This record gives sequence, C-alpha cells and structure tokens, in this order.
Amino acid sequence: MSRTALRICPLCEATCGLTLTIEGTKVTGARGDRDDVFSKGFICPKGASFGAVDSDPDRLRAPLVRKDGELREASWEEAFDAVAAGVRPVVERFGPHSVGVVLGNPNVHTVAGGLYPAVLLAGLGTRSLFTASTLDQMPKHVSSGLLFGDANAIPVPDLDHTDHLLLIGANPLESNGSLCTAPDFPGRLKALKARGGTLTVIDPRRTRTAKLADRHVAIRPGTDALLLAAMTYVLFEEGLVDLGELGPHVQDVEEVHAAVREFTPEAVAEACDVEASVTRALARELAAAPTAAVYGRIGSCTVPHGTLASWLVDVLNILTGNLDRPGGALFPLAATDRTPRPAGPGRGFALGRWHSRVGRHPEAKGELPLSVLAEEIDTATEEGEPIRALIAVAANPVLSAPDGDRLDKALDSLDFMVVVDPYLNETSRHADVVLPPPPPSQSPHHDFAFNTLAVRNQVRYTRPALRLEPGRMAETEIFARLILAVTGMHGADPSAVDTLVLDQTLGKAVKEPHSPVHGRDPRELASLLTGADGPERRLDMMLRLGPYGDGFGVRPDGLSLEKLLAHPHGIDLGPLRPRLPQPLKTPSGKVELLPSPIADDLPRLRAALAQRPAGLVLVGRRHLRSNNSWMHNVPALTGGSNRCTLHIHPEDAERLGVRDGAPVRVKGAGGEVTAPAEVTDGVRRGVVSLPHGWGHDRPGTRMSHAATDPGVNVNQLLDGSLLDPLSGNAVLNGVPVELAPLA
Repeated sequence: MSRTALRICPLCEATCGLTLTIEGTKVTGARGDRDDVFSKGFICPKGASFGAVDSDPDRLRAPLVRKDGELREASWEEAFDAVAAGVRPVVERFGPHSVGVVLGNPNVHTVAGGLYPAVLLAGLGTRSLFTASTLDQMPKHVSSGLLFGDANAIPVPDLDHTDHLLLIGANPLESNGSLCTAPDFPGRLKALKARGGTLTVIDPRRTRTAKLADRHVAIRPGTDALLLAAMTYVLFEEGLVDLGELGPHVQDVEEVHAAVREFTPEAVAEACDVEASVTRALARELAAAPTAAVYGRIGSCTVPHGTLASWLVDVLNILTGNLDRPGGALFPLAATDRTPRPAGPGRGFALGRWHSRVGRHPEAKGELPLSVLAEEIDTATEEGEPIRALIAVAANPVLSAPDGDRLDKALDSLDFMVVVDPYLNETSRHADVVLPPPPPSQSPHHDFAFNTLAVRNQVRYTRPALRLEPGRMAETEIFARLILAVTGMHGADPSAVDTLVLDQTLGKAVKEPHSPVHGRDPRELASLLTGADGPERRLDMMLRLGPYGDGFGVRPDGLSLEKLLAHPHGIDLGPLRPRLPQPLKTPSGKVELLPSPIADDLPRLRAALAQRPAGLVLVGRRHLRSNNSWMHNVPALTGGSNRCTLHIHPEDAERLGVRDGAPVRVKGAGGEVTAPAEVTDGVRRGVVSLPHGWGHDRPGTRMSHAATDPGVNVNQLLDGSLLDPLSGNAVLNGVPVELAPLA
C-alpha cells in the first residue's frame, strides 16, 4: 500500500516543496506540493526525479575503510576508529593547519551541513578551509562584506514586485536561481512580463532566459565590470542618480563618481563589444523604471573582475534608489537568523587576515581559494607545514576545481583523507575512510542558508519521510562522531556535540541586552526545548531566539519547532521589507560605497579597457537537469540535450573547419580535452562553451551510469593561476582556448 509524505527538495537552491509517493521503503514518485507556502506546487525535472536520486544503486550503504591499499566495507565503529587514528596524530605532530577541510556545494543543502561544519572547524582550529564558494559566489560575499559590513548580507531582487529586472551572467530558467532562492523562477519572470515589466539579460549566450528577455545584450565574456562601470558613469553624467530614502544611509557617492570617470560607454564599447548607445539605454531604462533590480550571478563572478562586478551590481541598485525598497533588491530575514541587533556601527569586514602558505593568497570570509588546494598539499615551503590530512564533505574538486590532474596526484600524497559522501567519485576514491550519509528521504530538511536568500520570508521543516535503513547512520550523527574523532574526544557520546552548542549559544544569548532571553537562566531555557533529538532541539532554539521566535514564551504567537511541525506545508512570514540601517555592520554604520580594497583594485579594471582576446574564449554552461558532477549518475537526468558538447558559433566553425558532431580538440593553459562540436548560433562569435561537472572517466570510481557517457572535465583546461585577487574566486569564464578539429 502506498502513502505520501512531504519533503523539501534538496537538489538545487529553489527549495521546492514535494509530495512523495512511497511504497514500502521506496520513494516511487514525486510531485509538487500545491499547499507549500513558498513553491505552491512548482516542480522541475530534478525534483520529479527525487525517487531515482534517492534510490541510486551506486549510493554507498556502509562505510569504506582502506585496508592493504583497497577500500572495503567496514562497520561504523571501525570507520571512526580509523578517522581518529589517522587525523589526530597529524594534528598533534604538525599542528591544526596541516589538516585541510573542503566543503562542497551539496553540503549546504542538508540539516547536518547547516549545523556542524562550524563546530568542526572550531574544534580543529584549522585555517586551511576550502569551499565551493571560491568556484562560484565568493565575489558576492566579499563585495557585500565591504559594502555592508557583513559578507552574508546579500540583497536579492524582489522578483514578484519589480518593474524592471536586469540579469547579468545569470540563467535562472536553467539553474533555478542562485544566491536568490525562488521556486518557479521561470514563472516569476513570465509574471514580471505579464504585468508590463521589462526583463533585460546580459549574457554571451542566447540562453533560455535570454530568449525570454525584452533585451538581450551578447557581451564579450569577462567584461561585465566594464559594462556596469559605464552604466554607473551614465547615471552620474546624465543626472540620473537618485538615492531616495537611501540617502542618509550611504556615504562615498561622490568618490564613486570620480572613480568611474574613465569608464565612458565609448571607452568600454570595444572591450565589451557593446555599442555605446546600448550601454546608455541600459542605464536610462534602469533609472526610469518605477522600481528596478540588478541581479548578477555566476557568469559575472567567475571572471577576472568578479568582485568589482558584484560591487557594481549593488552600486547600480543604490544609485537608482532601488536597494532596500519593494520592487528593488532587499535583505531577507530568515526565521533562524540571530535576533536582529539594534542599528549602529559594527566591526566591519576584513580581508587577508591570513594567507595561503605557497601562493600567499589572502583569505576571504575565512576561506582560501579552492584552486590552490593542490599546491598547499604538494609544495614544501619554509612557512608552515603543507596539508597532510584532508576532510572533504560532499565535495568533488578533482572535477569542480581547475587542474584536476594535479589535485588528483596531490590527494594521493596525503597522509590521511576522510570524506563524507554518498558516492565513490573522482575525489572520494582517494580517501582512507568514506562515511556515507543516508539518502534524502531518510533525512530531515530545513534550509538554513537558502532562507537567508529567499525572495519571500517563510519557514518550512520536514522530518524524514522514511526511517533509517538498518546499518545506516544519520548524517547529523556522522558529523557529531567525526567532530569527536578529530578533536581528541573519540568515543564520547555524540549527543555531547549538540549539548555543547546549546549550552554555549544559550549562555551567550542571556548576556546580550537585545536578546529576548536577556537575564534568564540558560539551564531553564534548555529545559524548555523540544525536539526528537539534538539537531531538532538546536533548530527549536534557533527559531525561538530568531526574529520571529516566541523568545521562550515572551511572544506567545512567535515561532517554535512545535508550531512549525503543526504547519507541515510551512509558515508564510510575508514579503521582503525594507530593513536598513539594521543589517549594516560597517564601522560607519552606513553603506560604504567605495571601500579601500575596491578602490585599490580599480586600476586593474582600467587596464582592461585596452585588453582584447586574441582568439576564442571559453565559457561554461548549465542544464536544467544537472547540478554538479553527482547528478550525472541518474539516468533520468542525463541524455537528450544534457550532453557534454562544445558549443561553437557557425562562423567560427566554418573558419576553423569544425563540423557539427565531429570531435574537436580544445587546448588551454592547464591541458587539453576532446569533445564533440555542437554548431549553434546560441553562442556569440568568438566564444565557445563547455558544461561543467563532467569527466567521469577516472578509474576507481563507482558511478556506473556516469561512466557510460563520461564527457570531459572543462576545468582541466585551466591551470588554476587565474583568480579574482580580492575574493580568490577561480576565473572559469572568458579564458582563452585554442581549437583544432580532429582528423
């Protein structure tokens, strides 16, 4: 007999509500939850394939421990014994920084990933942290940190109310959105047009999103910051700057005016390959709209001036008075955010508090560039120890980071490596211990990170749809035991980790004057928490202390876990609202429009005015049915148009003698790959495109379907030397390549 269960989809940032059909112990179907307060029944092909993802036969069901050079199934006790024996001696002999931690993108999509990595890092005391953020979004964190004093204060476009949306380097019809959590992003864009609004897309490819646009500007890759700077120039030149109610909260406006004087539309036209008249029209249309929002994503981040482009996105929103107002770009307020502190100056955001050991790259937001992980392992210097042990969580940098061949070799040289991953993939195959989390149906779900980026304030939580299978371990317990094993507390009760966090958090909360529990007894507060286990008690605490919480009885109508469980389809907390100046944590207490690191990087952008690519440049691309390398192991999500082909414009193909469907050798600074050509005018002249996440042809993996059509690793064309200097983000787009058809 079948039954249904609710689940929030963890397969992309849209966080859609699902209704699962379950027969016995297997998910046999998934449809959109029409009663979900946020997604209202929307579902994409990934969500519809939830059951296939959940029951993938290649998912590991038991821990693997390396014995006599081979990974073999072991008990959980054996696995954690091996972790403690492998990591602790490295820490004790070489220090905490000799242990690296790599956090992959899927880590942010789980309850465990939201609750435990910070505890792991604090317990280890390591500065050797690398995450997927430096492959896609770190420029936005850095620009937000410098502008607003908080790297996580990222304004999102008010999609449901704006009159004019300008997208640069974003393709939400296929990505479902990024740093902007919006179920049914396509439907929201169509609704924008239906109510008479305007959609403008700036992208070197004619993507599905670009086809929907009222205006598509096919910019030359990598020149996003130049175009945005020229639009800023036009706002000043034509007297279109109008901060409106933002005025009292913003400083350095005239300094920005002086900083962009050289970036005239005429000066950037040749570099961007955008006519000056078009640039002026973009600026005028933005300023003239009743409300407007500029939204930049991965295409504008993974370029040489990614942080400057991200900064200019917000500069345009600010100068047109569209930051922090309905219909513009606003700061979400998630239910598990900390209690908002009173407005006023803060400590601000600092870059470069420490540096990588080999290349001396500055940290950003506590992270080092993932592109330099290999050199931090395989290169000896007089300054500090190399990374000798590695903890990787839901990460596959051999495919996702530049020069996977070098990293492949470096991982083999480690003293010890432990991974938390459901698959034996191109990276985890190097591990000494693999700790597999259960499938999504057997895990709870709450979006700690993505609700801070949502286009509407809401809160949802779903308990596991299925019980843990025998022999499985909850991902939260895996993390807790991992923390104990690597911090010298191996064998302690894993509940001690949650108890420690609860005690520390409540102890701090009662001492904060603006907290709803100021002056109360933390032990009494702990006794009031509900939940089936430590993670649920922590969620209850965060909800009750948060901006909508009941304050442990202070606000009877406020949120708690008990109240949330009584609303299985979620609780709507209302549209985004203006919040300034409260989110600002800069030393001035204002939006600091021209921070020193930004001003110091502008000469590099001025130099780019004279730069022109000598030949073809490469950009990536995304497919609706794909999300990182692990999705390629699901048959329902591969094939058809989701293939690893090289997109090339017909004129470039004719000039180079490239035939549609024929193999083409692509060569870059890091190596070369061969892929079938797909001749299409969907990409502009001078640009070729390969999707990311492919290259499943390395031995020792257990991803059988992915191996049948492995594709090629586009990041092997990169040598890892190209980084945005402010954020350490890898430059993945607009890089020069050479093409040659194979005989």
